[in-house]
Amino acid sequence: MLKSIFTWWNSATIGIRFTVARRGVFVGEDAFGNRYYEAKDTRDSYDGRKRRWVIYQGYADASKVPAEWHGWLHHTFDEPPTKAPLPRRAWEKDHLPNLSGTIWAWRPKGSIARTGERPKASGDYEAWRPE
Repeated sequence: MLKSIFTWWNSATIGIRFTVARRGVFVGEDAFGNRYYEAKDTRDSYDGRKRRWVIYQGYADASKVPAEWHGWLHHTFDEPPTKAPLPRRAWEKDHLPNLSGTIWAWRPKGSIARTGERPKASGDYEAWRPE
């Protein structure tokens, strides 16, 4: 409970939850558990369109928003993915949030975070020597 009062990076604060309950309409939820809302009216809009927002499940990180919901949040699509899902191509991979700084981040060979051992240089490299 205290986390939701004092921190904004762990889901939503109590103030945001109050605003969502008062001013927003639930639109849908993605596979990560993020919940999406749209304002009931254009009262506090900048350009005459209803405001849209996301309440993150867990740590607030914008890279956790899948492409279809990102397009809806930015008014690229009028209908949310719950009503008009984007067609999925066979070559498309599942959405992954940014994994940098986590234990699942990619670590190349020779990285200190992996083993710290750099692979041997191939035979085409010749070190410079001052003459």
